[in-house]
Amino acid sequence: MSTDSTIHGTGEVIVSHDTHDAGPEVHHHKETFITKYVFSQDHKMICKQFLITGMIWAILGGLMSVLFRLQLGYPDSTFPWLEDILGKWAKGGKIQPEAYYALITMHGTVLVFFVLTGGLSGTFANFLIPLQIGARDMASPFLNMLSYWFFWMASVVMLTSLFIETGPASGGWTVYPPLSALGDANLGSKGGMDYWITGMALFVVSSLLGGLNYITTILNMRTKGMSMTRLPLTIWAILFTAILGVLSFPVLLSGLILLLFDRHAGTSFYLSDIFISATQKALPNEGGSPILYQHLFWFLGHPEVYIIILPAMGLVSEVMAINSRKPIFGYMAMVGSLMAITILAFLVWAHHMFVTGLNPFLGSVFVLLTLLIAVPSAIKVFNWLTTLWRGNIRFTPAMLFAIGFVSMFISGGLTGVFLGNSTLDIHLHDTMFIVAHFHIVMGVSAFLGMFCGVYHWFPKMYGRYMNNTMAYIHFWVTFAGAYLIFWPMHYEGLAGLPRRYMDYSGWSSFNQFGGLNRFISTVSMVVFAVQLMFVFNFFYSIFKGRKVISKNPWQANTLEWTTPIRPGHGNWPGEIPEVHRWAYDYGKDGKEFILQTEPLGADEQHH
Repeated sequence: MSTDSTIHGTGEVIVSHDTHDAGPEVHHHKETFITKYVFSQDHKMICKQFLITGMIWAILGGLMSVLFRLQLGYPDSTFPWLEDILGKWAKGGKIQPEAYYALITMHGTVLVFFVLTGGLSGTFANFLIPLQIGARDMASPFLNMLSYWFFWMASVVMLTSLFIETGPASGGWTVYPPLSALGDANLGSKGGMDYWITGMALFVVSSLLGGLNYITTILNMRTKGMSMTRLPLTIWAILFTAILGVLSFPVLLSGLILLLFDRHAGTSFYLSDIFISATQKALPNEGGSPILYQHLFWFLGHPEVYIIILPAMGLVSEVMAINSRKPIFGYMAMVGSLMAITILAFLVWAHHMFVTGLNPFLGSVFVLLTLLIAVPSAIKVFNWLTTLWRGNIRFTPAMLFAIGFVSMFISGGLTGVFLGNSTLDIHLHDTMFIVAHFHIVMGVSAFLGMFCGVYHWFPKMYGRYMNNTMAYIHFWVTFAGAYLIFWPMHYEGLAGLPRRYMDYSGWSSFNQFGGLNRFISTVSMVVFAVQLMFVFNFFYSIFKGRKVISKNPWQANTLEWTTPIRPGHGNWPGEIPEVHRWAYDYGKDGKEFILQTEPLGADEQHH
């Protein structure tokens, strides 16, 4: 069982529909390239499909940010090579206003949904759930395959919108009406907006198929002895993430369908009393409210923040315990705080809407609930820091990214206290302070959690290690660069600098930030270049990385490290192991680690 030759590469597939079988059923059939790599129903291959698709999107989304940072840092300069790449969208080497807003819109959409939701959850939910709970595969491998291919179709539709004549959607990643509901409003409200809505609808279908599968698998397919309180925190985090997605994504889908009706069926869900100056035309729409769309969008939009961050929290908790060589501090408090965050995530959406004319009393209720969600988040931070305290820490690349995640989460969370207060938010809303806050707490934090997971589980995914030197460079440049990019934006926001403006040079009050914007733009290009180094490291290591020679290279306790070095379809070649203890018995009874499969000693207590 110590080598991958037991199953891997034999062309035989092991499948079992009973997780507690004494031995798996073996179906002898030859796998083709199509069934193994394209329309695969093996959760490990589907995980890689999500990861690599997410990486492609991350490069595109990052490139978009480099292009608009070029405009923000050097608003008076022209770059002739831009016209060679972007054509009419960069006439004379200068990004056009329509292109700038399209870049901002697609950057947000791509990174929030296609990278940090599809890429992060799709990768680690698929990879870890069967391996860590002791299952042959997902509850429905076919639905799992469909989940990826709906994600792929959503990606194709969204990518296609970049190449149509009128350009992609350009109403901001939240696509608020009336701008998004009126095709005549601007170029980005024409065909590109229909592509955006269609792509997002397909993405929602993918998320729902995946989420229902994740929940069903975790609740029904755990191996013998794997009670809920013996689950690793990664699985708890993914379970709550899936619940959030299943309950909130349908609300966004309904909002987008109503938006399509307003665009093409003459309805007035979001439109009322509209006059379009470009066509000198008053529209007949009456009775609609654009605020209704904001309620529907943010009822998904705020749980979405936690759909992104909860899986990262789970990955960080696991990696931190393993590399501190001590049990995670406050396991049940960690589970309880995940549950509290999941519940409260549905009760705070209107804090995005303090400037919409929201009733002040209602606003005060949302302020209270928003500040309340800081409590479970603070419990998690305290428990991570206490896990590190006096631990025998191994500073692997994954561990550095985990510690970096905690730092970013604290920094971004503290600025959230400012924005959760409606009195302050009215001043800070739609300034660069908002951009700084959510990029640190949601964007960079989630990316650091994702990198942590990739570096840690790469040996189990591919049977090789990633290059450590490149990994350390990747961490330090990304970590320092993220603070250098986003921390100064808080001060710009406090001074009132609005976001989404492509040129601030016309304001004497904002001229003082010209040098700072150039600095931010320069650092963002350096950080983007280092992400390309990570991509090189990833693909190079798949084929040329140092080979893994031990089933359990990190000396961890969870079940995935009891499988062969490169597990085949079915994960375990024989009987699925039975679980006897929780996942965090580190530094106990003179042993550095104790696998979950090791029976309890005569004098040991059940955890």
